[in-house]
Amino acid sequence: MLHEKKKSEETDYLEPIFGTKEEGSILPKYRLAQQSIEPRVAHQLVADELLDEGNARQNLATFCQTFMETEAIDLMSQTLEKNAIDKSEYPQVTELEKRCVNMIADLWHANETEEFLGTSTIGSSEACMLAGMALKFAWRNRVQKLGLDSTKKKPNLVISAGYQVCWEKFGVYWDVELREVPIEQNEMTLNLETVMDYVDEYTIGIVGILGITYTGKYDDIKQLDHLVEQYNQTTDYKVFIHIDAASGGLFAPFVDPELIWDFRLNNVVSINTSGHKYGLVYPGVGWIIWRGKKYLPKELIFEVSYLGGSLPTMAINFSHSAAHIIGQYYNFLRYGFEGYQSIHQKTRAVATFLSEQLATIDCFDVINDGSELPVICYSLSTDKDIQWTLYDLSDRLRMKGWQVPTYPLPKNLANTLVHRIVVREDFGTNLAHDFIKDLHNALNELNQAHLLFHKQNELKTYGFTH
Repeated sequence: MLHEKKKSEETDYLEPIFGTKEEGSILPKYRLAQQSIEPRVAHQLVADELLDEGNARQNLATFCQTFMETEAIDLMSQTLEKNAIDKSEYPQVTELEKRCVNMIADLWHANETEEFLGTSTIGSSEACMLAGMALKFAWRNRVQKLGLDSTKKKPNLVISAGYQVCWEKFGVYWDVELREVPIEQNEMTLNLETVMDYVDEYTIGIVGILGITYTGKYDDIKQLDHLVEQYNQTTDYKVFIHIDAASGGLFAPFVDPELIWDFRLNNVVSINTSGHKYGLVYPGVGWIIWRGKKYLPKELIFEVSYLGGSLPTMAINFSHSAAHIIGQYYNFLRYGFEGYQSIHQKTRAVATFLSEQLATIDCFDVINDGSELPVICYSLSTDKDIQWTLYDLSDRLRMKGWQVPTYPLPKNLANTLVHRIVVREDFGTNLAHDFIKDLHNALNELNQAHLLFHKQNELKTYGFTH
C-alpha cells in the first residue's frame, strides 16, 4: 500500500458532522452567516431544528393532506422547478392542468354547452378571491345597465357566519361588506329562514358552504337555490350563488352522488375546492370552475403567450411550481372514481367510529357526527360538574402528540367551546383506536388532577382551526 497526504478538502468532508466547528458553535439565525457550510452539515442542522415539530399525521386540526404515495412524491420532486405559469415553456403541464379542470367540471355536472371555464390556484383562498372578484365585477356590469349608481353604497356579499377567514380577507381587500348570517343552535349552517333578508340590490352574491370550517356541516345548497330562484323572479337585480366547497367539493361527489349542490342548480355560477384537502394532494393547490363564460367578466381574463399564440389566465398568483398540479393529475389518474370513493368511504367510516366512541363518554355532547364531511365536533356537557376545560384536554392530548383544536363557535354561539377532529385519508382505524385510548387516559388524568391551567370562563382559539 502506498500512502499519501489527503487533501484538506477531503479531510474536512470526512470529519464527523457533530465534530465540525459549525455544530460546535451557535450560527446566526436572523442574518446570513458570513461563510458557507457543507451541505451535509446544513441538512443536519435544519433537521435538528425540526426535531420537536408536531407530527403531521397526528394533527387532527387540519383539513390539509398529510400523506401521498411515494410515486406521487417522486413525480412532484421531478417537477418542482417547472413554473406553472410558463405556458409556452411547459405546454404539457398546461395540458395536464386542463385535464384536471375538465375532470372536476365533470364531477360537478358542468354543462359543456355553457362553455365552462376553470383554473388551478394556490389553494381555496386564491380561488375564493377570484370567485368574489367575478361576482363583484359581474354585479357591477349588471346594475350599471339597470341605472343603479354602483358607487353610492358599498357592495355586499351574504354568507354564513361559519365562513373561513379568506372571505373576511376578500371583504377587506376588495372593499366589500360581508353580511354574516348568524348560525342557529339547531342547524349550525346557513339560516335559510333569514338569509334572503340580507339581500338587496347591492348584493354581489350569496356564498353557500359545502363543509363549514367550524363543524364540517353542509349548507342546504338546493334549498338556497330555490330561495334565490324565487327572489330573482321578483326583481331585475338578480343575485347568484358561489359554492365554497373547499372541503366538500372533492368528497361529496364520490360518497354522496345523490346530493344536489353543484351546477345542476340553475343559480350556482361558480364553485371552488381545495385539491390539498380531500383531493388528496399535499398543501399548495386549489381549483375554481365557472359554469359559463358569461359569469367570468372579461376584465378578469388576461392573455399570456402560449406556443406562438395566447392562452387566457385569471389567476392572482403568478409564478409557482407545477408540482402540485402534477400531484393532482397523478391522483386522478391513479385512483379514478372508484379509488376516491373507496378512500372517502373508509374515511367516513373512521369518523363514524370516533363519533360513536365519543357519544359513550358522558362528559361530551357530540355536535357533528361526521355523517357529511368526516369531521367530528363536540363540546363539554353543561349538566356535568367538570373541573377542567377543553383547553386542558387539548394540553393532555398534545402530550401524546395529538393536536386537537379548542375554539368557540362563531357569532351567535360564541359561548360554546368545541373540539374539532378532522379525519383524513391517513387517519385509519388503528390510529383511531390509539386516539380513543389516549383520550380516555387523558380524561382519567384530568379527573384526578390537582392543578389545572385554564379558567372555566376562557373563550379563545387554541390551535389552528382552518
